[in-house]
Amino acid sequence: MNKKTVKDIDLKNKRVLMRVDFNVPMADGKVTDDKRIRASLPTIKYALDQGASLLLMSHLGRPKGGPDPVFSLRAASEVLAGLLGRPVQMAPDCVGAEVEQMAKALKPGDVLMLENTRFHAGEEKNDLDLAKQMAALGEVYVNDAFGSAHRAHSSTEGVARFLPAVSGFLMEQELEYLGRAVANPEHPYIAILGGAKISDKIAVVENLLAKCDRLIIGGGMANTFLAAKGYDMQDSLVEAASVETAKGILAKAGDKLVLPVDAVIADKFEAEAQSRVVDVNQIPAGWRMMDVGPKTLESYKRALSGARLIVWNGPVGVFEMPKFAEGTFALARLLAESGATTVIGGGDSASAVKQAGVAKQMTHVSTGGGASLEFLEGKELPGVAALLDQ
Repeated sequence: MNKKTVKDIDLKNKRVLMRVDFNVPMADGKVTDDKRIRASLPTIKYALDQGASLLLMSHLGRPKGGPDPVFSLRAASEVLAGLLGRPVQMAPDCVGAEVEQMAKALKPGDVLMLENTRFHAGEEKNDLDLAKQMAALGEVYVNDAFGSAHRAHSSTEGVARFLPAVSGFLMEQELEYLGRAVANPEHPYIAILGGAKISDKIAVVENLLAKCDRLIIGGGMANTFLAAKGYDMQDSLVEAASVETAKGILAKAGDKLVLPVDAVIADKFEAEAQSRVVDVNQIPAGWRMMDVGPKTLESYKRALSGARLIVWNGPVGVFEMPKFAEGTFALARLLAESGATTVIGGGDSASAVKQAGVAKQMTHVSTGGGASLEFLEGKELPGVAALLDQ
């Protein structure tokens, strides 16, 4: 990674403004999964150990352009206080005269949680006046929110124009492992793409095909490729507008592309639907593909054999319905047993390896779904580009 990190800058007696990703799931005003808060602990503890005072900022959910108690970060600040074993003050806003006074009063070792950055409409517009007010609170800026690094917002890109800006340890780790997949992968390198839509991932498919030895395709996006091969997918999800694009990719990819050969199909898109296994060229009228079948899993297993690096983004079936989750979970277990460096690209794939009970056996599980996808596409992420180079 060619960006400076918290270890490359003096934090002693400094007010450190740190962008974290506390966009955590909530229910009844309580945090239901603290994984993202825990992921930020190494950087937070390091800054405090170095004698800094800390101002933490994050967004949470999608408030409608103004303060809304439902989206307050207070609950997250209380979880953090419990994990750190020290008090975390809560600010009434993320900018303003009162917040500036609270910031100036901080002593080394103090932690102040700023309120949801999206309570200001300017945040998502990368309003530089807002960014300047945020920057006025600190003396050093640390971005440890990889999950938001693909967005040029006031708290991710704008603020870095006004303060010395470096990455935290989580950001550093994300860039290191995802960077391996894009910049200089070990071979054999196998990429796996799933999820519903091919249109979201065309650029990723094309970028990875140029770098990997095999590209395994599953999930809803496989249907569009199978339709491009001339199979009648019946009621399966197919993106008609992307069929021609899929044909072009198939022609270029040759035997690099591994598509499903059989499927678990259902007569309805429902958890309790009738289901059976058929070859992909034998789906009866009124039925749809919901998961990959056992022959497909065998072909995936062959493709993964001997891999040194495996990158996976997107489930290969409708895994939120237990009846159609086995393909995705079996794939997760194959990765766990592969002996390869395994990089899981956030979102649904991260959830799948967790539910399959193999998350701890993966080399790296990304905290950013959209950010990891854009990174794999070869795009420069604005929140990363804004950081100081080594």
